[in-house]
Amino acid sequence: MPIQLAQVETARRNTAAVALRTPLVRCYAESPAEVYLKLENLQPIGSFKIRGAANAMALAPRDRLARGVLTASAGNMAQGVAFCARRMGIPATIIAPDTAPATKIRAVERLGGRVIQVPFAEWWNTFETRAYPGIDAAFIHAFDDLDVMAGNGVIALELIEDVSDLDAVVIPWGGGGLACGIAAVLRVRAPHLRIYAAEVETAAPLAAALAAGEPRTVDYRPSFVDGIGSKTVFRNMFEHAQKLLDGSLVITLAEAAQAMKVAAERNRIIVEGASACAIAAALLGRAGQGKVAAIVSGGNIDLDKFAELTVSRAS
Repeated sequence: MPIQLAQVETARRNTAAVALRTPLVRCYAESPAEVYLKLENLQPIGSFKIRGAANAMALAPRDRLARGVLTASAGNMAQGVAFCARRMGIPATIIAPDTAPATKIRAVERLGGRVIQVPFAEWWNTFETRAYPGIDAAFIHAFDDLDVMAGNGVIALELIEDVSDLDAVVIPWGGGGLACGIAAVLRVRAPHLRIYAAEVETAAPLAAALAAGEPRTVDYRPSFVDGIGSKTVFRNMFEHAQKLLDGSLVITLAEAAQAMKVAAERNRIIVEGASACAIAAALLGRAGQGKVAAIVSGGNIDLDKFAELTVSRAS
């Protein structure tokens, strides 16, 4: 297991003053399953990422934090790190891909974070090196970090406390920190559950890796689903996924856009593309029947883009 329950309980205490206990609500839309939505889009930064950022920064050595923090992110972890850094009175530097949506970059800057945008390959390399030239700061990894995963694991504790008889959970897969953090807890506390990752067709490296039995490089096409998707899977995250997950459910762009519309119509919430992939998988019955929870990982999407994607699909 990547994390232990004791680490998750510590994370719950470390994040209590920053992260909300988010509601789990029923989505009354047509579906083979009884679908519930875990609304992490209601967090102060509009994303679950505040949980992992807050826990990792609470546990980081004080002498390293004094020099500030550094992370690589397309937007949501950037906001989580910048939010916590502002509370702690330290500088935050964010390495973002040049494909990151402007709305997320502006949000980071409003929180006081310094953003450096680089080509996608250089951005991805920052995850591997955990550093960026010329910046001496504590690196907070967006997903491949036990303290970050423990923060995410608090979501699992809340899930099973709110609905004790869930049958399945669907979790967006970006780098794997959210899915593996939640699944590590559920495998201990609710071992009967089916646990799936959700990916988008334009960037689904986990599905390819699970099919091949090892990480594979896949084509990556930027889309409105910008919170998840990459060219490959880190090997250690893949090893966690093999042990913890029942598979990856790949969603089309059209299915994700339709899920965004359904969430707005039925639950009056704005969700970003990554969240929509999990919602779509649950509503379409791909995670099976019974009570299925979709992790609504975030709602940070440009409103003009949201309107373009949803209004054009008016029924």
